[in-house]
Amino acid sequence: MPKPTRSEPTPITSALLREWTPPDAGTGTVLVVGGARRSPGAVLLSGIAALRTGAVTLQLAVVDRHASALGLAVPEALVVGLPETDDGAVSSAAADVLADLVADARAVVVGPGLADADETGALLERLLPLIGEDTRVVLDAFALGALGNHPELAKPVHGRLVLTPNTIEAAYLLGRPNAPVDDYVAAAVEIAGRHQAVVNLMGVVAEPDGRVWTDGAGHVGLSTSGSGDVLAGLVGGLLAGSADLAQATCWAGHVHAMAGQRLVPRTGLTGMLARELLDEVPLVFAELRAG
Repeated sequence: MPKPTRSEPTPITSALLREWTPPDAGTGTVLVVGGARRSPGAVLLSGIAALRTGAVTLQLAVVDRHASALGLAVPEALVVGLPETDDGAVSSAAADVLADLVADARAVVVGPGLADADETGALLERLLPLIGEDTRVVLDAFALGALGNHPELAKPVHGRLVLTPNTIEAAYLLGRPNAPVDDYVAAAVEIAGRHQAVVNLMGVVAEPDGRVWTDGAGHVGLSTSGSGDVLAGLVGGLLAGSADLAQATCWAGHVHAMAGQRLVPRTGLTGMLARELLDEVPLVFAELRAG
């Protein structure tokens, strides 16, 4: 595959986002797939984040033992129980349960709260070919580790795929799991070309053709546990209402960062919780859209 030509990064600002068509409320369903035995809350964070973007319909899929509790915690969502392995990971057999849902969803987020990279890889192998031709896909967390080990898994959704790695997951996606990722722009561009996806890495958004944007609004507080699940949900929710993957991803990243900025006066940089970001998201959207 030819190496993409890297362009000079464009700063992501509120003014730039307003120049683009503001994302509309999603007209279809956002489906979030994850929630292993020990980490069901990740799906809750992603799902509520998707709803906060204006997504109309939400579906959540977690291991069966947590489905009822999640349904009570997020009464706005349809919740589906999935089979699990003996170790508590979502089983690859979950693809059979999800087949009809992924075929009809407008956006599918896979990864929050998943466990076991091998089982997740087997799930992706079965699930991604079943996703509707017009459905956008976000991969996060253990789904990224599986993709890093087996890049061919994403071929069925090339061109409509967004990846939201942290630096550890980025190293796997680059095929260099033991090497540090220091140059976020170079890494994001390489990952985007390697996996034919839009990438959001630490405030850098890159397209497979080498176009790249950078957002300086983030801060260390956004490294709090669960924050990445919120970001993945924001991306999924915006993809349900936007025709442009990169623009939706830039919007999601900036809203995520600005939600964190709003919390700093109350929590400081190190005291914020990912769940607190969710209440700030609608306010950030209102400010950005109002200009």
